[in-house]
Amino acid sequence: MTQEEGFKVAPVKPNIAFDLLEKIDVRVGTIELVEDVRGSNKLVKLSVNFGDHKRVILAGLKQERENPKELEGRQALFIVNLEPRRMAGEISEGMLFDIGYADGVKPVLAVPELSVPNGVRAG
Repeated sequence: MTQEEGFKVAPVKPNIAFDLLEKIDVRVGTIELVEDVRGSNKLVKLSVNFGDHKRVILAGLKQERENPKELEGRQALFIVNLEPRRMAGEISEGMLFDIGYADGVKPVLAVPELSVPNGVRAG
């Protein structure tokens, strides 16, 4: 059975004001390094280059990917204006923006169609 078979589209969430969406800062970054988070069976530590700075972002990729290190060198979308969050003894400075997790589909990265400068905003 493929991922598409048996998939049911979730209902659309309630409308929000446009200015609320404007508050979310989604940017492109290059994943430079993927490291294991000791003691966690889900999390990996991503070192991400956003052009003018680098951040550590934790993501629950261990159970979703056979080899999370294959993401090194790839660009992806990240939410960069979330409050830092402690998880498994590490601090995450943002969130990987992926597709599928909330719907129970094997997640994939949200990526730019072509290479763009790190730090470019989405939206």
